Amino acid sequence: MARKCKHCKKELPKVKDCQPVEKIGFCSIDHMAKHGIEKAKQAKAKKEKSDHKAAKERIKTRGDHAREAQSEFNKFIRLRDSALPCISCGRHHKGQYHAGHYRTVGGHPELRFNESNCHKQCSVCNNHKSGNIVEYRINLVNRIGLSKLEWLEGPHEPKKYTIEELKAIKAKYKDKCRKLVVLANG
Repeated sequence: MARKCKHCKKELPKVKDCQPVEKIGFCSIDHMAKHGIEKAKQAKAKKEKSDHKAAKERIKTRGDHAREAQSEFNKFIRLRDSALPCISCGRHHKGQYHAGHYRTVGGHPELRFNESNCHKQCSVCNNHKSGNIVEYRINLVNRIGLSKLEWLEGPHEPKKYTIEELKAIKAKYKDKCRKLVVLANG
């Protein structure tokens, strides 16, 4: 296969007939300089993008981190329960599914990232029937057992997550989602 100039992609002469510039992959010094300038611009743009991303990360509030962690957790729940029906009504349908919490995030923030407290739930049950909580509880006993359900319903220490804890939770569930996708695609 013939070698080509890294800048213009024109075929270079055979190695024994080359000028020193051609030995390193360019047909002229001008093209070598232009290629260097393009690479420098690309590196600068990449650094600016990285700096911008870091600046955005620095100004995030605890609430922003909580939303991101919750989003990854919810995605994991929907993936984990993808083959299961809605926890409340027991239906399989083509509509939208949520990660429905048995004990609400607002009322029990200490359980917001507890996998036993959250299951795939259709949007109708979650939004329009306020979680369809009576049916949710009946089906939850079958999924996690009565003792675990009683633990969920019991008192819990209040929890206020730190930014570092939220970042760790986000990373944990992002990794769990990746593993579930790999398993599903086998």
